[in-house]
Amino acid sequence: MATVIVFTNQKGGVGKTTTSAALISGLLKRGERVLALDLDPQGNLGFSLGMDVEAENTMYDVFMGEIPLEEAIQTEGDLGLIPSNILLSGTEVGMDGEHREVLLKQALESVQDQYDYIVIDTPPALNILTLNAYAAAHHLIIPMASEILSLVGLVQLSETVDAIRETVNPELNVLGILLTRYNKRTRLAQDVSDMAETVAEQIGTEVFKTKIRTGVAVAEAPAHGMSILDYAPRSNPAQDYEAFVEEVLNRIER
Repeated sequence: MATVIVFTNQKGGVGKTTTSAALISGLLKRGERVLALDLDPQGNLGFSLGMDVEAENTMYDVFMGEIPLEEAIQTEGDLGLIPSNILLSGTEVGMDGEHREVLLKQALESVQDQYDYIVIDTPPALNILTLNAYAAAHHLIIPMASEILSLVGLVQLSETVDAIRETVNPELNVLGILLTRYNKRTRLAQDVSDMAETVAEQIGTEVFKTKIRTGVAVAEAPAHGMSILDYAPRSNPAQDYEAFVEEVLNRIER
């Protein structure tokens, strides 16, 4: 049965997609079978992995019940991907019914045994797409830029997680908070790290020991359709993400 990992933060620009792509790449390098789901209408995850983002079938078609989830999967080696596009932003209106927050969880049941990990990238919002991801997840990872404003909204996220646990997913676990754009030489980064530790304790999780340093390669990699691990494996961010992948696997095993 696949382990479902969801990257989430209602604030944009914190590195959710970059981190999702890095984890996917790291898992593939370790011989794991991975299904990647892009729940962000911007559709950047597929682009970052070099897959066909103009595909006929997307997450929108799955949510609208037009096709089974399996028919939307693009496959390349051990990687499966279901892309998204701007149509996905219309699901808030199109998805109705008493159990609309578990549509994704139900759709994934048919492929659970075909993959080792399912990695889900979510939009920067707490909407019906994000709630579907939470309902389907085993673990949440919260990327957070090393900025004060990135702390805003984590309390609301915690309340949402509690609500999901009380209803559709009692086993939902927050695996940790990941600090991105980290520069250990600045006082701000240390202050944010300290505050993140406090917030993590409040929501029953931990800050990852690994911090992701800044680097121009992070911005360049998606333009080449590659994760940072494949594009610039010797760069500081890539080395940090390699350590992050190991830390994720160790925490899940623990």
